[in-house]
Amino acid sequence: MSISHKILGDNEHVIQHMREHMKKILLNIVAAVLIVAAMAVGLVFMPDSVLPWGQWTLGILSVVLVIIVFLIPWLKWLTTTFTITNRRIITRRGIFNKRGHDIPLSRISNVAYERSLLDRIFGCGTLVLETSADSPLALHDIPHVEQVHVQLTNILFAADQTQALTDDE
Repeated sequence: MSISHKILGDNEHVIQHMREHMKKILLNIVAAVLIVAAMAVGLVFMPDSVLPWGQWTLGILSVVLVIIVFLIPWLKWLTTTFTITNRRIITRRGIFNKRGHDIPLSRISNVAYERSLLDRIFGCGTLVLETSADSPLALHDIPHVEQVHVQLTNILFAADQTQALTDDE
C-alpha cells in the first residue's frame, strides 16, 4: 500500500515509502501461533463429556484471542507508514481513525538515529528528526535506519546547497 498521489503537491515525488519493521509485531505473531497450537492440543485431548460445546467454546475463545493478540496489532502495523518525498516527511497511522503528520524538509534542523542491540539484530532503529518545535519527532522501528538517515541527510544537504546558491545570486 503506497501513498496516494492525490496528496502530493506539484513536482513532488516519493523518494522512499516504508512501514515499521516486522520486529514491531513479531511477538504478536509468535503469540498467535501459540494460541492456535494450544487450541489444536485442546481439541485433540478434549474429553468426550464436554463435546460439542467444549469445541465451540475453545474455538470461539481462540478466535477472539487471535483477533486481540494478532489481528488488531497487525492492522495497526499495516496502516502505519512513513513516506519521504523531495519536500516533506509524511507519517500516517490508524485503522479506522486516521492520523497524519507532515514535516516540511525545510523545517528539519537535525537528523539522528538510535539503535539498540535488538534493533541492530533486526536491522532497524529509531529516526529522530529535530525541528524548531519543542520536542523532536521520533519515528520508531524504521527498517535500514542508517541508510534512511544517509538518504535524508543527502536530501537536506542538497536542499541547503540549492538554497545557498540561490542566496548568493
